[in-house]
Amino acid sequence: MTDVKTHHNPLFLREDELRYSIELLFFAYRDFTAEADAILEKRELGRAHHRVIYFVGRNPEITVSQLLSILNITKQSLARVLNRLVEDGYVMLEKGVSDKRQRLLSLTEKGYELETELTAVQKRRFTRAYKTAGFNAVEGFLDVMREMLDDDTKAIIRPEQASVSVPRK
Repeated sequence: MTDVKTHHNPLFLREDELRYSIELLFFAYRDFTAEADAILEKRELGRAHHRVIYFVGRNPEITVSQLLSILNITKQSLARVLNRLVEDGYVMLEKGVSDKRQRLLSLTEKGYELETELTAVQKRRFTRAYKTAGFNAVEGFLDVMREMLDDDTKAIIRPEQASVSVPRK
């Protein structure tokens, strides 16, 4: 009888294989963020600033409420980060056209330049890894990452555009 708990059967992973996966994710995230962190550090910014810059860049004229949904953080937490980005000239706030209470967020030219620089270093890392791993591995990786998401998070991801679907409120 064949042992179903072999290294070749991913449906029956052993404890050590699961722990190895967890470690790979931790280390991959550390290395994935390291270059961007160095760029941010020069500007005295952190990862929270990076997330706001990234998602505002991907979703121009996003409302504060929509950004809160994507980031899944409190208004207070966002306010601290957003105020700094607005003061430093990376993000601009405008009133909504139809609803003046809305605050629409967009990147300034300075914000766009920073977002482009940060994303470029991370795209290079993904490009190198994807080329090395090959098409089937990329598809498998994307499947695994999607399956790790909570259902609420899955609902805001648009794989056909590889972006976030901004919840409309």
